[in-house]
Amino acid sequence: MAENPTRSLSDLKDLAQAVPTSPGVDTDTATPAEPKIDAQGRSYATGRRKESVARVWLKPGAGRITVNGRDVETYFARAVLRMIMNQPFEAAGRAQQFDVVCTVKGGGLSGQAGAVRHGISRAMVAYDPGLRPALKSGGFLTRDSRRVERKKYGLAKARRSFQFSKR
Repeated sequence: MAENPTRSLSDLKDLAQAVPTSPGVDTDTATPAEPKIDAQGRSYATGRRKESVARVWLKPGAGRITVNGRDVETYFARAVLRMIMNQPFEAAGRAQQFDVVCTVKGGGLSGQAGAVRHGISRAMVAYDPGLRPALKSGGFLTRDSRRVERKKYGLAKARRSFQFSKR
């Protein structure tokens, strides 16, 4: 007959101690991530959304945001786009604490605002790794991979067919 299949908690503790961990990984003392800050006191990150790519530099300041050499109010005239860009600051509780300089290429204004938001979020984590849980729970560190579907041959658009004519 086989041994008794029931085990006690002490047996399981002995089993956990017997399992080797990965070499070089110490489970008791996990060191927090180091901030990535350059000589000018900035952190850098790249953000992407649809066809847009944003290069973002973040440094402590009064909250000025510059996009492609222009003020954010003139580049993103719609309030919704500026709100999208400021979401990571509000989620982390760091509004008006960082100056942002970014260059963005490709796509339309909506995709560019999303790319700048993604870049700001990643740059904030590079500057202060302690902000990662707040930004991750808000979904700001995840790259939105949705793209426009390509047009198919024989169709008017990606899925729309031409209007059918009976006669």
